[in-house]
Amino acid sequence: MSDNAAGIPRTRGTLFVVSGPSGSGKNSILALVRQSMPDLVYSISATTRSPRRNEVDGVHYWFISREEFAERLAHDGFLEHAEFCGHLYGTPRAHVEEALASGKDVIMDIETRGAQQVREAMPDAVLIFLMPPSIEELRNRITKRGTESPEVIEERLRKATEEIPLVFRYDYVVLNQNLEEAAAMVRAIILAERSRVAKCDCAAFICSLSGQAKDSGI
Repeated sequence: MSDNAAGIPRTRGTLFVVSGPSGSGKNSILALVRQSMPDLVYSISATTRSPRRNEVDGVHYWFISREEFAERLAHDGFLEHAEFCGHLYGTPRAHVEEALASGKDVIMDIETRGAQQVREAMPDAVLIFLMPPSIEELRNRITKRGTESPEVIEERLRKATEEIPLVFRYDYVVLNQNLEEAAAMVRAIILAERSRVAKCDCAAFICSLSGQAKDSGI
């Protein structure tokens, strides 16, 4: 089992789910968080689409057939799943469960609908919503990408206005006005959750303190 920041053994890891509208900075923030917290396990999704150039199986996605996806789904093998552009996507349950059981924390970034599916499957998951400072700033960020047409940008903004009110279904909200500060906030949330009494083996730690006291003659 892993320890928390205070060195107390933990009985189980925590699943962190990060969501936010397109342009809220999910990928950039998670990259900074994972860089500073290498012990975090990143949950990789499974998909039925074919790998794109430079994509590696088991690194970017688990690439599986539609038949295998359906088989896993029938046996409750996904924490959440969705279909997008004719392809199926899902978060494999076994990989997440194995990491959590070993005391490791798992982090994933998924859209709001998938986050609610995860909450239903794992009620103790910690949901974090990344909030943009304004719709105008969201527009600027998406536009600067230079990868979407004006029509797609407007569609993403329309979807964002639908997703933002869903913040009330989350445990934490992080305003991404500054990338480094937002990443620091997410790290702080993770560190705080690691010290929850319910996730720490305080009984074993107290027993070890008692043993140390006896050895020292107290």
